Amino acid sequence: MKPARLGELCTLNYGRAHCGYEQEPQETLPVEVFGTNGPIGWATRPLYEQPTIIIGRKGAYRGVHYSSGPSWTIDTAYYLTLLDDDIDLKWLYYRLLLVDINRMDSGSAIPSTKREDFYSVSIGVPSFQEQKCIASILSAYDDLIENNRRRIQLLEQAARLLYKEWFVHLRFPGHEHVKIKDGVPEGWEKTTVGDASSFISRGITPTYDDEALGTVINQKCIRDQRVSTNFARRQSKEVTPNKLVRYGDVLVNSTGQGTLGRVAQFLDAIENCTVDSHITIARPDEDVPVFLYGHHIASMEDYLASMGRGATNQTELSKDVVAGLPLLKPPHLLAEQFESFAKDTADQVRNLTQQNAMLAKARDLLLPRLMSGVLAV
Repeated sequence: MKPARLGELCTLNYGRAHCGYEQEPQETLPVEVFGTNGPIGWATRPLYEQPTIIIGRKGAYRGVHYSSGPSWTIDTAYYLTLLDDDIDLKWLYYRLLLVDINRMDSGSAIPSTKREDFYSVSIGVPSFQEQKCIASILSAYDDLIENNRRRIQLLEQAARLLYKEWFVHLRFPGHEHVKIKDGVPEGWEKTTVGDASSFISRGITPTYDDEALGTVINQKCIRDQRVSTNFARRQSKEVTPNKLVRYGDVLVNSTGQGTLGRVAQFLDAIENCTVDSHITIARPDEDVPVFLYGHHIASMEDYLASMGRGATNQTELSKDVVAGLPLLKPPHLLAEQFESFAKDTADQVRNLTQQNAMLAKARDLLLPRLMSGVLAV
């Protein structure tokens, strides 16, 4: 294994600001857009045509990400090009995961990665064949994780589409034989989220303590209609039982711009877990179908995002807005049919998510051992 500085192996190229991109991929939007923390959307044309590594340039947390095809890197990040034909790009990506670029702080008001600091880092470089073998082993884990991630997306999409078909377009089983009365199918009930809830409230102002047993979910944890505890923190303040999140609770981001209105249903079991005061907890009543309740509020995400009130940096979403959302309660049998499908889907998603966590843990254990030569290939 020969030593080499990163500046001898690659060049960091500045990204460019993008005039606009969408959150979801489409046939007309085949190019993934990256920022300092990774993928942020999709666009019509690339900045760089080849596979590359994206290195975070600005921000408190700056990541390392891999793009397997044409991509656009915005101006908060770099994209990497190789200078040495004897370097495998995928191997270098995995090797850079062990380089803490967040310690490369320029000292400016906005933490940033300076190219000269990056270029000065020295690493051990094995033979090209060893690089290919290491990258192949680690990629096998990432390929499985990606396949599971796609399955998760398809399962979640299927549940959302069924909800929309039955409860928005009202094309539920047997709808052809049901009369519409006062704008709703006969036998259905008009109500509100507030009337269908046993509890709606903001969370707590936590006392952060890395050694504490309590967990507090913040707005960063709610994205793509999922709850992730990756950004959750430990806290020690005593929490009243009502404000400990329960299976089926719907969490709504309720402060500030950018994340305001994001919705996710909590479908986990975490002891002593709460949310901070920037999130609203909405809890379904005992006789209300849990998944129907969650999908309904999630379907109103765009509306909720538009209902913030206040100054730009202090925009607030009132819990009364959440409570006032209209809700249609279908007949018991139809609700049971949807609950059965949605629960099965959620269980599969949870299993796949757990598989991905185990795969990622195994990959992360192998990574330093393979790179150091402790494990031979």
